[in-house]
Order: sequence, then C-alpha cells, then structure tokens
Amino acid sequence: MTTPPPSAAQLSAAAWRTSTYSAGNNECVEFAEISERACVRDSKDSSGPVLTFGPHAFASFIAHVKRTH
Repeated sequence: MTTPPPSAAQLSAAAWRTSTYSAGNNECVEFAEISERACVRDSKDSSGPVLTFGPHAFASFIAHVKRTH
C-alpha cells in the first residue's frame, strides 16, 4: 500500500529545511518529510510545485546524487 501525496494543508504546515550547502543564497532546494513521503521544492518558489517521493525512491535518488556529484 502506498502513502497518498500530502495535501495542500500538510505542505503549508510542514517544517521545510534548506541544505546547509545553500549558504543562504536562496539557490537550493528545501526538504520536508510528511507522512512517510519525502517532499522537495525550489527554495526560490516556495509556493510552486513540490516533488514527492516514497522512502525507497528517495533513498535511490540520494544514493544516485552521492555517486554522481
């Protein structure tokens, strides 16, 4: 059974975190964990689209980024 995407209210109330690598230049992504889903959005457009990943997909994404960057 998959977890449904978060609602607009959940996204709005989420505790969004910005990478420490962004150095406050607002050119990074923000991350929040909502109902077992990893949510990612552009820090320059906090009201814009949000990508959501299940736990396994997000772990694969992070592993790929670490391998290639």
